[in-house]
Order: sequence, then C-alpha cells, then structure tokens
Amino acid sequence: MTPEEAGTGRRSRSKAAARPPVQPAEDSTPGRNPRRELVEKQILEQATRLFAERGFASTTLQDIADATGLTRPALYHYVANKDELLSRLVSESTEVPAALLHDINERTELGPTEKLREMAVAIAMLQAQSTDRFRLIIRSEAELPEDIARTYQESRRHVLKEFVDVIEAGIRAGEMRPVDPRTAALGIIGMLNWIAWWHQPGKEDTDHAVATQLAEMALRAVAHEESAPTTLEGPARAIALLRQDLTYLERLLEDTTRKPEDDRK
Repeated sequence: MTPEEAGTGRRSRSKAAARPPVQPAEDSTPGRNPRRELVEKQILEQATRLFAERGFASTTLQDIADATGLTRPALYHYVANKDELLSRLVSESTEVPAALLHDINERTELGPTEKLREMAVAIAMLQAQSTDRFRLIIRSEAELPEDIARTYQESRRHVLKEFVDVIEAGIRAGEMRPVDPRTAALGIIGMLNWIAWWHQPGKEDTDHAVATQLAEMALRAVAHEESAPTTLEGPARAIALLRQDLTYLERLLEDTTRKPEDDRK
C-alpha cells in the first residue's frame, strides 16, 4: 500500500467515525421496535406539554427536539412536521373516545342507565389521565389546520351523538326523565371535560374514584325522579309522580308525531 493509499484509508475511516449513525427507517425493522415506540411516546408527551403551555403556533420543532433531548435532524426520523404531531394528538384525544363510547352503546347486555354510567366513567378516566392533551386542543382549536379541524369537529359530533342516543333510550325505557337529550348530553360532556382543568393525574385508583363520582353525578342529572319527591306524602306524592309521567308521555307523543322533514332541519 502506498503512503497516499494509506492516507486515503485513514481519512475515510476518520469521516466514517465522525458521521452520526443513521437511524433506521420506520419500516426497516420487521415487527415492533420498542426503542422507537419509546422515543415517539416521549416526543408526543413533550409536544403535548409545549402545545398546551404555548399554543400550537408558538411551538417550534426545535422546541420539541430540545425538550425531548434530540437534535432537530434526529427528530425528523420520527415525525415529519408539527401538523403530523398535532394530528396524532387530536386523533387519540377525540377519535378514540368516540369509538369507545360507540362500543359501550352497542353492548346489548346493558340497559341505558348502565350504559350511561360506563360511558361517563370512560370519558372521565380519559380526561383524568390525559389532562394536557385536552387543554392543548382547546388552546389550539382556532389554530388547527383545516383537515385536522375537520377531524376534530367530526369526532366531537360522534361523541355527542353517542350520549344523546343513550339518553333518548333511557327516556323511552322510563329510566330517565323527559329532558332534552341534546342539552343533557352537552351538560354531561362539559362536566366530564372540565376534569382537565382541575384534576391532577395520579394513581389509577384515585383517578377512577374521581371518574366514578362524576359518573354518578351525571346519572343523577337525568335519572327518573321517581324517588325525588321524598318530602311529599300521600296524594301530593302521587300527583308529583303523575306529572312526571305526563311530561314523559307528552315527549313521546311529540317524537311520534314529528314530521320527517323536522329531523332534517
């Protein structure tokens, strides 16, 4: 080997040693990649915190890279841009609850009251354990890109529909008062969502205790008032119960006589 060749070899090895290792592409390793999943989880957690604190527009990819302990070029091995990060966060925070509620509503072994309890506990638990994600969506709602905003709104409508459906079923079954289902559903959802503003995530049993208490409050908000007029006795109690039944009957009659075009308004 000539001195020139030896020098070239040394320079090549020196460059190779200085060059940072190339991260594997997402599909280069078959099956799960635990290390990649861990890094992605950390990226999502830090992005959630920063978006919630600063807003989407005021957070840069460099901020997220710094918070995660990555260089910006390394961050690009896991995420293409901020929109992709926000899209994943919005999807997990809105599409997942909608699907979960639908699954509960499809369970034929549960009655409306049991379904509403399960649904309220499920949403309360999600909010109790991911308060930052809900806050970031609320704070960044006006800044959401059009496609992400569309997904977000559609998921919100699905969540509302599932609660409305179960309350309507409860009214038909006589288990719930003849309230306006949409208003009641919005009230319950608002109460459950508010957890994100005051609850500090902790142990799962503590989160579950909070979720269960709020679920019971949600049920009492719409439960049939058969036991409500406990201070009344004799004829007064009977009249109070008859009034509830008449209100319920009037609502059923309104539903059966409503014209099809009224539902399309």
